[in-house]
Amino acid sequence: MSVTKATLVNSFTLDGKGGNPAGVVLNADDLSKSEKLKIAQAVGYSETAFASKDDEVDFEVSFFTVTDEVDFCGHATLATFSTLFSKNLISAGKYKQRTKAGILSVNVEEDGRVVMEQACPSYLQTFEYDDIAELIGLPLDILSSTQLPIEVISTGLHDVIVPVPSGYLDKLRIDNDKLSVFCEKHDLIGMHAFELNNSESEFTASCRNFAPLYGIPEESATGSSSGALACYLVKHVFAGEETFDFVFEQGRAMGCASRLSASVKLENGQVSKVEVGGEAKEIGALKVS
Repeated sequence: MSVTKATLVNSFTLDGKGGNPAGVVLNADDLSKSEKLKIAQAVGYSETAFASKDDEVDFEVSFFTVTDEVDFCGHATLATFSTLFSKNLISAGKYKQRTKAGILSVNVEEDGRVVMEQACPSYLQTFEYDDIAELIGLPLDILSSTQLPIEVISTGLHDVIVPVPSGYLDKLRIDNDKLSVFCEKHDLIGMHAFELNNSESEFTASCRNFAPLYGIPEESATGSSSGALACYLVKHVFAGEETFDFVFEQGRAMGCASRLSASVKLENGQVSKVEVGGEAKEIGALKVS
């Protein structure tokens, strides 16, 4: 009986704590899709990444939740390259990974911090406030008071970005069944809700992410959605620059606060590059038969 080792990593840690756990399986070339899914289920985290050799780029990386494969996962990407670096399998530098969301670059800094490129944004559709209010347990008048649009944006995964008024993020009450039906109907992975912070905070926005359709009631750091949120903010909130740098907080409501950085570059008014970065910490290992 073969045994596969999964490294367990907290991604997007805040001062060495918090973060979002991911499993990382290296040398996954001979694993089938069904075997990867079984390993991801044994690990039990929101995502597990599987790194394999690739003939054209540095690595092929696939991502599995406990229910299915997804095209991309930011925090599992960070976990993968942090693990490769910590095990001295790669040095600091730039790498390319093949994912189902495309071939994306990853930069590993000298201190092990990882900055990953994401796909340029696709702005897919918008929803009315009354489409969303009952899904998240907020009165319609409160949700609509932001006067900001609710929009589906993808930099690798389709998430609906939902602005909520300051002070209401921790008060959300998600109807998991209704949100799952909504996401399935509209071909979404999940929902990324945020509230803007004042200028005195180190964080541009605080966030929560929900993907019950994929077995994730809530997760504490979502790299792919952070890239999408950064593009949303450039489109709807901030203006006048060619480069935007943001810092997001996520996981506070779970008692697992995380820090995620995101940057967006524009050329001729269009987004030309999206990057998300953070730090990770290995927390253990699991052997799966």
